[in-house]
Amino acid sequence: MKEHEHSGNMTKERNSGNIPKKCTVPIIGMHCASCATNIEQNLNNSKGVKKANVNFASGRATVEYNDEETSKEEIEKVIMKTGYQVVSTQESRNTKLLNWKIIGMDNPHCLQTVEGALNGVKGILRKELKVNETAKILYDPSITSTEIIKRNIENAGYKVVETREISAEDLARKKEASELKNLFVLGLILSIPIIWLSFDWWWSPEIPRVEIWLLALATPVQIFLGWKYYKGTWTALKNKNATMDTLIAIGTTAAYLYSAAAIFFVSLEKVYYFDTSSVILTFITLGKWLELRAKGKASDAIRKLMELAPLQARVISNGEEKMVPVEEVQEEDIVLVKPGEKIPVDGIVTNGHSAVDESMITGESIPVEKKKGDLVIGATINVHGALTIRVTKVGENTTLSQIIKIVEEAQGSKAEIQRVADIVSKYFVLGVGIIALLSFIIWYFVAGASFIFSLSIVIAILIIACPCALGLATPTAIMVGTGKGAEQGILIKDATSLETLHKVDAIIFDKTGTLTVGKPIVTDIIPAKGTNHEDILSYAYSIEKMSEHPLADSIVRKAIEEKVGALEIKTFKAHPGMGVSANYRGQKLLLGTLKLLLDNHVIVDDETLKKMESLEEQGKTAVLLSQAHKTIGIIAVQDTPKENSRTAIRKIKSLGKEVWMITGDNERTAKAIAKNLGVENVLAGILPAKKADAIKKLQDKGKKVAMVGDGINDAPALAQADIGIAVGAGTDVALETSTIVLMKNDILDVARAIEISRLTIRKIKQNLFWAFLYNTAGIPIAAGILYPFTGFLLNPMIAGAAMALSSVSVVGNTLLLKMKKL
Repeated sequence: MKEHEHSGNMTKERNSGNIPKKCTVPIIGMHCASCATNIEQNLNNSKGVKKANVNFASGRATVEYNDEETSKEEIEKVIMKTGYQVVSTQESRNTKLLNWKIIGMDNPHCLQTVEGALNGVKGILRKELKVNETAKILYDPSITSTEIIKRNIENAGYKVVETREISAEDLARKKEASELKNLFVLGLILSIPIIWLSFDWWWSPEIPRVEIWLLALATPVQIFLGWKYYKGTWTALKNKNATMDTLIAIGTTAAYLYSAAAIFFVSLEKVYYFDTSSVILTFITLGKWLELRAKGKASDAIRKLMELAPLQARVISNGEEKMVPVEEVQEEDIVLVKPGEKIPVDGIVTNGHSAVDESMITGESIPVEKKKGDLVIGATINVHGALTIRVTKVGENTTLSQIIKIVEEAQGSKAEIQRVADIVSKYFVLGVGIIALLSFIIWYFVAGASFIFSLSIVIAILIIACPCALGLATPTAIMVGTGKGAEQGILIKDATSLETLHKVDAIIFDKTGTLTVGKPIVTDIIPAKGTNHEDILSYAYSIEKMSEHPLADSIVRKAIEEKVGALEIKTFKAHPGMGVSANYRGQKLLLGTLKLLLDNHVIVDDETLKKMESLEEQGKTAVLLSQAHKTIGIIAVQDTPKENSRTAIRKIKSLGKEVWMITGDNERTAKAIAKNLGVENVLAGILPAKKADAIKKLQDKGKKVAMVGDGINDAPALAQADIGIAVGAGTDVALETSTIVLMKNDILDVARAIEISRLTIRKIKQNLFWAFLYNTAGIPIAAGILYPFTGFLLNPMIAGAAMALSSVSVVGNTLLLKMKKL
């Protein structure tokens, strides 16, 4: 989208009050990609929903909606109406679970004492106390608090060791995993004797009416393990769809019902498939349990980020220190952080001096010095020296919370490559059903095979087909890729950016503050005849102290360093990309580029021009000072390259990318700086407002362009580029318009981000290849394609095991990405 169109649309939405809101809803009960497709379709067809993405791997729906037409609660109702459970807004907001260790509660009497102490606390919804000193307490934070609960236990004479609160979503996920594990154990316990009774082992005893025993053992497996698939099938039918649950339910039920019927109807062949139905359900339940655990590991990044948040803060109130839960800290509170402690929230240092380890947020391993007036980030560690901090951000507004939000939204977004898998998954179950039916017809009616033989073919086809592997191939890789980026201080905001980054042809770096430190220093002051060093610096200082440009800062610092006084000037004016002007005692002063002076009819002699050219050939920025239409001096300023700039450029070029530098400097200065950095392509003399146009010209030549910048004037260019990369030390505007954020001010992370993109997409392609290969090879084999040539027929039980392991193997392959070193 063009920048002006984008801006226009945003303005229109802002004026109408219809800026889309975004929410994330955790979903329980999705068994395959088709489930996610069902929910996504229903959400996208709902009133007020702009766009919905349902991620099977993370178990979440990310929804953009108009809050004048719908709400998060209504969105949750749509999901529940579709037939799935949600961790509701109300539940997440109104309940918290404490998982504490209570020292001394090691016998029934002490347990009763603690229970009695808690019975008097209003707002405790449920408590589970054990004599091994563990306590799980579910409470409503709108009625009580951790402090009150803790105080009641301590007043009873026991010590509380706090651990992290468990969210309602984590609670639901753990419950789901526990249920799957218990069902698997039940299936295993019953399937072992079923297999033992189903085959003639050399040590098998003679058991009369063994089929009745098989029916008795298989029935609980079919009911308890099969129930979730029957429920899923019913949900799919209500939505006029079919899912993996449908295939499993039909396949296992066909095996079970035929076997049961064969016991009681003499006309049916006495062949029993109780072992098939039971073992298939047990294998699939095992696969789902392992898959759930593996998916949990894929989303470890968010969990680790959440665990960074400290539990308590030391608040100073009326001169007294008080430990309070971090959620009770408010903006403008004063907190004290002692050496070795975590900084609880974002704030500004009001007193003290220390070094702070910010590696957990930015990935920067070297502690950063902090003094009065410096910003500090919550969850970072105060290495040495006490710091007094005024709180500026709490709750959802802290840097850590914003990082978690970005990672969650990225993991919930969809890559373009996933659309292929979505389309296949949409028609997959129907296609498998047709193949199974045709196979039965061909074998039974055309080839003349027995009914039992043909039935086993149908069961094998229905069971081996696995849309799960296809559905997990892309989102699990996106989850791990974005999580790996977050661990490195590289925040990738959406799946499309992760997918596109490694494909870019050209990477354009803004010069000042991105390739260079952004703190230029004055290197030369050259007065014209009739003026002196001090006069030139005094004039320049007087004008530039009113400017916010980095070059102005360098001149101001130089004047203060040399203790030069300021003059009283009037009518200051900034000329973007060219310089500044002002009036002093009725005479016009100009400080800036040659173009600024020439446009204002200032005389610039040849000697001045030669000196200027000489400075620019050294990579310095030369600014001219004029008074009353006459040049009176030159000030040269030079910015130093960042430590890793040359290394980063060399690495990016080795990845096959063009590297460009864009700057407002004239061509001579720009080329000298670019040569020093190892950059061959230069866009010089580009005014801030024209940066986006310069990028568009490259895009018009068919290039995919990434823009790297840090300032307010980079925002339009970041928005215009295919990928906008903002360095973390940049402005809020730049961070907002970018699609990738580098938390630390190190452009070597651009190369790391490209590497993450490349590795993630490679992993997605591997997953999709194996998922497609598994199905394209597995289904024909199950259909008996090898039987006429080799006599091999796939046992439905083996098909069940293969199906269960296919999705686990895809997730397992993705998790290997976590081990890759950048």
